[in-house]
Amino acid sequence: MNSSIKKLAFAGIFTALAVVCSAFYIPIGVSKCFPIQHMVNVLAGVFLGPWYSCGMAFVTSLIRVLIGTGSILAFPGSMIGALLCGLVYRKTKMLIPTVIGEVFGTGILGALAAYPLATFFLSQEAAVFGFVIPFGVSSFGGALISLVILLVLQRTRALDQLQKSLSSR
Repeated sequence: MNSSIKKLAFAGIFTALAVVCSAFYIPIGVSKCFPIQHMVNVLAGVFLGPWYSCGMAFVTSLIRVLIGTGSILAFPGSMIGALLCGLVYRKTKMLIPTVIGEVFGTGILGALAAYPLATFFLSQEAAVFGFVIPFGVSSFGGALISLVILLVLQRTRALDQLQKSLSSR
C-alpha cells in the first residue's frame, strides 16, 4: 500500500480519537484543556511527520468547532504544537525533544497566537500571556501521556515497525 494512503489513514484515526475524546476536558480559566489532543499531536508528529500532523490538528480543530466541543482557540495551539513536534522529531529522531516541541509549540507559541483570535473573534479581553498557563498545562499533560506510550512502543520495538510500515512504498 502507498505510504501516503497509510499516513492519511493514520491521520484519520488520530483525528477520530481526538474528536471522540474531546468530550473530556479540563476547564482552566477561559479555555478548555484537551490533553488527548496534545497526546495525538505528538503521536502524529512521530508517526506522520510535521505536515500530516499539522493537517490532522487542523481537521480535528475544525470538527471540534463544528460540533461544539471546541472553540477557535483550538486552531493555533493544536496546529503549531503538532507542526513543531513533527519538525523536531524529523530533525532529532529523539522523543524528549519532540515532547518539548509540542509543549513549547502549543504552550507558548500557540498561546500567543490565540490572543488575537480571542480578542477579535470571541470579544474576550485577555492578557497577552493569558493563555500560556492553560495551554501549557494541557499540552504538558497530553505530551506526557504520549511519551509514556512512545517509550513502551520503543521498548517493545513496535515503534520502529510502525514507522517502517508508514514509510515503505
